[in-house]
Parts: sequence; structure tokens; C-alpha cells
Amino acid sequence: MEETAAQGTGILVSFIIWLIVGGVAGWLAGLIVRGGGMGVMGNIVLGILGAIVAGWLFPLLGLGFGGGILGAILSAMVGAIIVLLIIGLIKRA
Repeated sequence: MEETAAQGTGILVSFIIWLIVGGVAGWLAGLIVRGGGMGVMGNIVLGILGAIVAGWLFPLLGLGFGGGILGAILSAMVGAIIVLLIIGLIKRA
């Protein structure tokens, strides 16, 4: 019973960290790419999408920003910038 509670707490903490990293990365990407600000929820979604893009693309290119929370934020931010640039290209077309 205690293991189940500990697992639930660990999942909740991981989810909160995802939200924080996604929000910060999306917000930073919105500051860098003109017109990229999307509000709190949009920034969180953008940051999480950026993390997914970075997690797929960076190993293919042999890139990495190291471990830890700062590395996660940096890689998610770069991925979010890529996502914003792609969205900008699609809007122009």
C-alpha cells in the first residue's frame, strides 16, 4: 500500500515538473521568436511539444544540453523555437 502511494506521488511530481519545464521553455521560446507568445496554457503545450521534438531530433544530430532541469529547459526551448518557426512557415504559405 505504501509503495502505491509513493508511486502516485512520484508520478504527480514528474507531471508538475513537465508542466513547469514546458511553461518556462514555451515562454522563453515565445520571447525569442517574434509573435510567439501564446499565454500560459499555450506556452506549456508549446514547451512540451518542443521537448518531444528535441528528444527526437537532437539524438539524430548528436546534440545534447546535458542533464538536469536546466538541460531539459534548454533543449525544450530549442525544440519549441523549431516548432514556432515551422508554425510561422505554415501560416505564411
